[in-house]
Amino acid sequence: MDIIKDFLMINNQTFKKTISSLKSNWMIIFTGIVYIILNTAIFTVVLSIFRGVLSIFAGIILAIVSAGLISNYLYLLYNIINYNRMTFQDFKDGFKYFLRKVYTIFFFAWIGSYLLSLIQGMLGFNAYILNIIIMVSILFLLNSLPETLYLKVLDPMDSIVYSIDFMKENWLNWLLPNAIFYVALYYLTGNIVTDLFTTHLSFGFNFGTSSIIKYLLGQGVFSFMMIYRGHLFKLLSTSTRRKRMFMNKF
Repeated sequence: MDIIKDFLMINNQTFKKTISSLKSNWMIIFTGIVYIILNTAIFTVVLSIFRGVLSIFAGIILAIVSAGLISNYLYLLYNIINYNRMTFQDFKDGFKYFLRKVYTIFFFAWIGSYLLSLIQGMLGFNAYILNIIIMVSILFLLNSLPETLYLKVLDPMDSIVYSIDFMKENWLNWLLPNAIFYVALYYLTGNIVTDLFTTHLSFGFNFGTSSIIKYLLGQGVFSFMMIYRGHLFKLLSTSTRRKRMFMNKF
């Protein structure tokens, strides 16, 4: 019974904070459009310059660009969650603020995918099942990694470890509301959210009226979800169920 009370109390507080944060920082909904424009322009320039044997440099540069865009978004969330404000200066500073952390996570992911491809080559058909198991495990165990990166002062490897420990301790309070958001996003966009690092950059977009409306609705839900996750993570990572129930008595 205490678990249910705790869950309701946590999400009630988080919902109120999220509504307040989104009202004050509604412009974050439109950052996805800015990122798409920047991403497309930079990708076009880089791929036109680095061709042939130089394409390896294009891959490195584009990975840094993607990490910079994600760093920017995480920094905006950092300021919204901690200070309830998002300024143009925050936007300018955000490209490099978490760049090293995000790029290191990208590097770890690349190493992991490379090792997995080697294992798949040895296992043959069974590799498909292994791949599903690994992807589902990552989706659950590292689900709170974005929040860990921007709300905890930890190195990338320590962030991964902390995210796993956080999920072990708070899996119910974290996964249930997130599952609702994932369903809402899938209903609006037709995409299954499996990678919170790149989803904000990859929602489909074209200039048809219905597509723009659908895109903005999806971005609205995504923005609400990410702010909600930030407030939820901050609450759960700085308290225990016993402490929360004790404080709720006063």
